[in-house]
Amino acid sequence: MKPCRECQQEISEQAVVCPQCGVPFPAKEKWDGWGFEYKSRATLCGLPWLHISFKYRPGIRPVPAKGIIAIGQFACGIFTLSQFGVGVVSISQFTIAGYALAQFAVAFSLIAQMGIYVHEGHGQIVRSVTELLEML
Repeated sequence: MKPCRECQQEISEQAVVCPQCGVPFPAKEKWDGWGFEYKSRATLCGLPWLHISFKYRPGIRPVPAKGIIAIGQFACGIFTLSQFGVGVVSISQFTIAGYALAQFAVAFSLIAQMGIYVHEGHGQIVRSVTELLEML
C-alpha cells in the first residue's frame, strides 16, 4: 500500500484509478500520460534525431513526435511516418509536405489517393495548384 499522490489516501500499488479522488495511477510519484514515447538524446539544431510518440497526456492531449525522424500518430519533422504529418518527406495518411506518399496530401510532389501538388503528382484524384486556380 502507498499513499495516493493527490489525496494521500492509502491505495494499492496496482490501482489504475484512486477511488477517492479519481487520479490515474495514484501510486506512481509522477505520471505524465498513457502510451509510448521515445526521444533520442542526440540532437541537431535542438531537434532529436529520432522522436517516436504514441502518447497522450492527462486530459487526452496527444504528444506529437517532433524530430529529424518523427514517427507517431501526429508528427512534424524532416522525415515523418504518421497518421497526420507535416514534413519535408512524409509517409502519412494526411500530410502537408515537400514530398509525400499519402492517402490525402498537399505537397510539392506527391503520390496520393487524393491530393494537391505544385510540381508533380500521381494518384486517383490528384490536381495541380495551377489547375485549381484555372477553375476559379
